[in-house]
Amino acid sequence: MGASRRGSASTFRLWAPALSEVMIEIDGGGRSVAMVAIGDGWFEHRDDLPFGTRYRYRSQGGLVFPDPVSHRQYGGVHGWSVLTDPDSYSWRCANWRGRPWRETVLYEIHPGLAGGFAGIERELPRLAELGITAVELMPIADFPGERSWGYDGVLPFAPAAAYGSPDELKRLVDRAHERGLAIHLDVVFNHFGPDGCYLHAYAPQFFRAGSHTPWGAGIDFDRPEVRAYFIACAVQWLVEYRFDGLRLDAVHAIPSIDFLLDFEREVRNAIPPDRRIQLVVENDANDSSLLSHFDAQWNDDFHHAVHVLLTGEATTYYGSFADEPVRHLARVLAEGFAFQGEVAAFSGETRGRPSADLAQTRFVNCLQNHDQIGNRLFGDRLLSLADPAGVRVAVALLLLNPQIPLLFMGEEFGSRTPFLYFTDHHEELAQAVREGRAREFAHVDPGREKRLFDPNAAETFDASRPDAGEDGAQWSALYRSLIALRRERIVPHLDSCRSTGADPLGSSAVRACWSLGGGRLTLLANFGDEAVTDSLPEGAEIFALGEAKHGPDGLLLGARSFRAFLS
Repeated sequence: MGASRRGSASTFRLWAPALSEVMIEIDGGGRSVAMVAIGDGWFEHRDDLPFGTRYRYRSQGGLVFPDPVSHRQYGGVHGWSVLTDPDSYSWRCANWRGRPWRETVLYEIHPGLAGGFAGIERELPRLAELGITAVELMPIADFPGERSWGYDGVLPFAPAAAYGSPDELKRLVDRAHERGLAIHLDVVFNHFGPDGCYLHAYAPQFFRAGSHTPWGAGIDFDRPEVRAYFIACAVQWLVEYRFDGLRLDAVHAIPSIDFLLDFEREVRNAIPPDRRIQLVVENDANDSSLLSHFDAQWNDDFHHAVHVLLTGEATTYYGSFADEPVRHLARVLAEGFAFQGEVAAFSGETRGRPSADLAQTRFVNCLQNHDQIGNRLFGDRLLSLADPAGVRVAVALLLLNPQIPLLFMGEEFGSRTPFLYFTDHHEELAQAVREGRAREFAHVDPGREKRLFDPNAAETFDASRPDAGEDGAQWSALYRSLIALRRERIVPHLDSCRSTGADPLGSSAVRACWSLGGGRLTLLANFGDEAVTDSLPEGAEIFALGEAKHGPDGLLLGARSFRAFLS
């Protein structure tokens, strides 16, 4: 599927099983040519066309649509596809082979708020100096309009024109590699956005009848054409664009474990064996069996337990952690998932599988990410909700425990500006989104009609840009020092790291220990207002926040304080 050119020959292939005839229209010359039906719903056209040629398809009923494997669009997602040269960019860092996963400190960034691909490139020196090792872009598949979170993309092979050209994206990847930074991409393979997905009209077999996700029609992953489509998309990002890893959005909405396993195997087989790539999943089901194949999972359990400890929130999914948040946190630090088959109070259903035998680096933790901020009514960042002293304890725990840390853009300089949900839809769809958000948050804010941000307003997008707080320099210094300590004292030993247990200390503090490089790492974190006492850990103190005193009964850890020991 898609368009390619070798020598002077251009080939266009389209899977349109609902159509008996398809025309290909060539912009510039005004040509319209019938494609050849080659069987099983496939159509093909061969021609002598240069790179840069704009083209689109037309059905016998007059429907005009872009190439579903378009690599670049002209005139938006409803416009012309462009025949692109995958080798047009001259790589400067062609010998880059990636970084070991154990070294990873991820930084999630929204390309639009950062100023597009060129804007992110300008941020790279600062991020490298901070100690970040891997930049993760929120989804970039082309979407309608100029503003989007990226999860309503409809052309998954095409970099969003709002962010820059394919070569500008390749330049960003190249410059990241020159600075020693890996670069990852969030991809959405579980649904298409509501505006601009023409597959429903000419290939309804792409979707499973009667199947739905929270975001749109369910995809039929049992079809070989569908599997090949998404696998080819992933391979494109990793091979042509040289991304170092992919984060697969919400795989719990992909009902075929068989597809996921085939996907992982075929994608890895397409990558040269000397390259390090990482495949990471988001999976609300906490299915640890997938982590025998994929490198890691975003671990919401860490976020939720810490968030409850910091804020006391007990609504929505936080209700599953509200009873004993510190017990849940201790289990996360020791075993990875808090829920490993138990009933979650929020859903009333069992969730998760055992994870204690997995390596600590199979879990990606965060204090903030696009979901956990942006899915709030007012897009509140953590420092707008919690005591800064408690947040500092949480930052230390995030960055010094052996699991993989992720930061969200702006948290490293104490941003308190919101990260809101924003779109750029046509008015009918924009109104439907407004009404949906109002219903979603009816229980949160009875005065929502006056207070709800309009997702489709440009002002909502502009308000979401992170600004440094007045204490931004102090936050940056804290993150920099913790990342450096992680890099120097913890990362070299992560491949052999194993938990030796974690336990609550009262209702708001936790002690966690790991074997590390022949020694022992012990972290003590107190999120509460009261001091707690624990036995004095082995080893030298390597980091401290807040007050602590040695007494006859051991170590008295003061309110909102943290200690790290390494023997």
